[in-house]
Amino acid sequence: MSYSQLAYVHLATVLPGFLIGSYILLTRKGTPTHKRLGKIYLALMLLTATITLLMGAEVGPTLFGHFGLLHLFSVTVFVSVPLALYGARTGNLWLHVGSMTGLYVGGLIIAGGFAFMPGRLLHSWLFS
Repeated sequence: MSYSQLAYVHLATVLPGFLIGSYILLTRKGTPTHKRLGKIYLALMLLTATITLLMGAEVGPTLFGHFGLLHLFSVTVFVSVPLALYGARTGNLWLHVGSMTGLYVGGLIIAGGFAFMPGRLLHSWLFS
């Protein structure tokens, strides 16, 4: 699969993840809807993080000629998701809330913000 094809698949997982994550953040917690959407959100985040690992870095320094600094956000997703689930299932709300907040802010807001920077594919799609 080409880089641009992977980018489309990535967008197809990250955009609904962003919308669902935003909805979850703004609505009542602990409801059946919250739990159901939370599982979908976590699955989308894991999928999008996996897709990004297949996308080579095209801006900045790389490790092994493939991984860039933004790939660190993918790694945090693989840590945050199990911690969030564990926290929810054991009643450790601090762990759950902290992991979910970090996942949303780091994985969507910060990493997403970098995607709009000049030299990146999303920037060229939107502003060129």
